[in-house]
Amino acid sequence: MKVIIIGVIVVAKFAIPVLIVRFPFAAGWANFVLDTVDGDLLIPLGLEDGPYQLIDKAADWCTYVGMVFVAREWTIKRTIVALFVFRTVGQLLFFITGEEIIFFFFPNFLEPLFLIYATIRHFKPERVVDIYHRHRVGIWIFVVLYKLQDEYIAHVGNFDRSDLITGLFS
Repeated sequence: MKVIIIGVIVVAKFAIPVLIVRFPFAAGWANFVLDTVDGDLLIPLGLEDGPYQLIDKAADWCTYVGMVFVAREWTIKRTIVALFVFRTVGQLLFFITGEEIIFFFFPNFLEPLFLIYATIRHFKPERVVDIYHRHRVGIWIFVVLYKLQDEYIAHVGNFDRSDLITGLFS
């Protein structure tokens, strides 16, 4: 039964990125949620950390490709492509070296920027360019701070987020 659940989660990790092309907002956020909890599900089910990291990073890269494809008509397409190339370099270095710390030096700024922009487009499509440009400094401060702490927790400190959050309140 565990193997079936692992299989379903892994298939979802590769299927949801395909849906980003048609449903950038909904599939983007669904992918974010799955990517946030997948390790907490897959590793306790018996998937070893090494194979998990390879599957996770390959699925992440598929997500980034979908995001670039969607953003080809957005005003921030050059930024999206540059962030894709930046993160791809980091992922290639990870696949070559196996060193997770590389992700701290090549943070995934692409995903949070994409999600913010897709959310604005979803709720205010006629004003997306204006809203983004008016709030871009705040958006970028959030993106950078969020992803640096996220990459540190996940790939440098290797903290379990659940334990970290629980520890803050106990």
